[in-house]
Amino acid sequence: MELCREYRIPHSYFRGRGDGTWSDLDRRKALAYATYSRSVCSQCGTRAEEWDENAGGDEDAYTAITHRCIGCQIIADKQKTVPGGDEGHGVKVLLIPTSVHAALEISRTQTNHD
Repeated sequence: MELCREYRIPHSYFRGRGDGTWSDLDRRKALAYATYSRSVCSQCGTRAEEWDENAGGDEDAYTAITHRCIGCQIIADKQKTVPGGDEGHGVKVLLIPTSVHAALEISRTQTNHD
């Protein structure tokens, strides 16, 4: 349903059974998925019912673990070099593949020599 939402297509069409028009079942599925999506915490990705024993959940439904993302670590390290104040306003740190960076550097060098 997530892909159907992203591509704005009926579920039946996604499954190869429909002609692209929205059936009553497609609409009900889309509405149910929207309702479900609104119940998911945007930060942790869980739903309150999963924790609520009265709703069939379990207070130990999930275990918190740590995970290091090297990309996020590199971004955080580089972010420390962004100047403060007006000079740093709007500066974003992002990752690009090393090969793309090398090609950009070559392009800049050639442009500066022309």
